[in-house]
Amino acid sequence: MSKKLKQWITCILAVSILIIPQEASAILLRQGSRGQEVKKIQTELKRLGYFDYHTATGYYGTITVNSVKKYQKAKGLAVDGIVGNKTYGALFGETASNKSTPSRGAIDWFSKVQYIFPRGKNAKVTDVKTGKSFMIKRTFGTNHADVETLTKEDTEIMKEIWGGYSWERRAVVVEVDGHYIAGSMTAMPHAGLDSQPAVKVVNGRSGGYGRGQNLDAVKNNGMDGHVDIHFLNSRTHGTNTMQKIHQDKVKEAASYIEKHY
Repeated sequence: MSKKLKQWITCILAVSILIIPQEASAILLRQGSRGQEVKKIQTELKRLGYFDYHTATGYYGTITVNSVKKYQKAKGLAVDGIVGNKTYGALFGETASNKSTPSRGAIDWFSKVQYIFPRGKNAKVTDVKTGKSFMIKRTFGTNHADVETLTKEDTEIMKEIWGGYSWERRAVVVEVDGHYIAGSMTAMPHAGLDSQPAVKVVNGRSGGYGRGQNLDAVKNNGMDGHVDIHFLNSRTHGTNTMQKIHQDKVKEAASYIEKHY
């Protein structure tokens, strides 16, 4: 075979490889995998009661393998501890990652809201009872959203609604990228200092939280620390429990959305 013919055949093979459909888009997460997709899997397994560790880590270790196996067994899937397309589809379904379709009402925090409203995202909050609105940014939080007002003006509106800083739960509508999501919000800043850099370990954090990471990322907004917004099925950070009072307020907000949006 001539040298030119060999080169020609090699070229044809290379082109054919490029045009053959590849499996690069297939889901395949297994022991040793890392990243946001792993964290997403752990979060959903935790919501469903299969992931026993106290927080989603983003590392696919033995605990995650065993959690996946328990879920697979319960769903009648092949029990191998690997998240392929079938296991992923069972966990999330076709619409779990469909962020382009606007959502309205009480939406599950773990499978959807936390991705619609990720850290660093701004949103508009409207109080159901007064109709007053202000802007926030999600800055921290895993079991629910830890948020901060954007400006001093936003902080003042929040204080007007609650009558000052308060742990009172109020029904709110969170508007982000065309989604109208039912929430339950408190207005008591905690665990941060506006005057110190975010996540730096500091003393005397607001709300009596003492020493720890400074959970205040938005500066010069007239507020020390962050406040909480809960959504459908969200949980507390400290005790990992779902609070009925928050869920009742979420339902109240969902009814408001149904009537007014």
